[in-house]
Amino acid sequence: MAAADLHYGSPDVAEDEVERLAALLDPAERARAARFALARDRRRFIVRRARLRETLAAATGVAAERLVYTENAYGKPALVDGPKFSASHSHELWAVAVSDRDLGVDLEYHQPGIDWRELAAGLFTAGECAALEALAGDDMVRGFFDCWTRKEAFVKAIGMGLSYPLDAFTVSVTPEARLLSGAGGWRMAGFALSEGYSGALVIADDGGPVRISLLSHRSP
Repeated sequence: MAAADLHYGSPDVAEDEVERLAALLDPAERARAARFALARDRRRFIVRRARLRETLAAATGVAAERLVYTENAYGKPALVDGPKFSASHSHELWAVAVSDRDLGVDLEYHQPGIDWRELAAGLFTAGECAALEALAGDDMVRGFFDCWTRKEAFVKAIGMGLSYPLDAFTVSVTPEARLLSGAGGWRMAGFALSEGYSGALVIADDGGPVRISLLSHRSP
């Protein structure tokens, strides 16, 4: 069974908690946080990065502030001697998936008023676009965001991010998350963290089902 722990929570916390979390970041992360013009964006960045460090610290036994990341040629972060992980954030949620297998995770808020047809036409396969148009009413919007998260999760899993063409493989747009073509060696599962969000996890195939353990992190 391909298993992953999925940690998630809110990026909005009390100011004293932000100060504690900021101390866990490395100099480059603190410098990046300082460049945000809006206090809310700066706070959310600090919380997301620190929660990732805390999650990986619990998995490795290494102090959060001492973790050192490496990156592949496409910027995907990793730990030299640690578990595999993938992180995502959208609107009022962050998520971190951890496993002993290569994986990718994506989370997307259903942004109101988005011109999903134009985006889909430029990024999705013809089959995916046709499948979206076959859905009814609000299911079209949900289907778009489900499709988007599934594609993002896959390109994160293979370690290439959006440098990999999103129309080079096909995913489902129906509630059941599936990789339909162009993605051999991987399995997919969907998850729901909150109303109005889509989520997907792609993990290296071991021939069995995918098990996701949801772990909520409530802010003090």
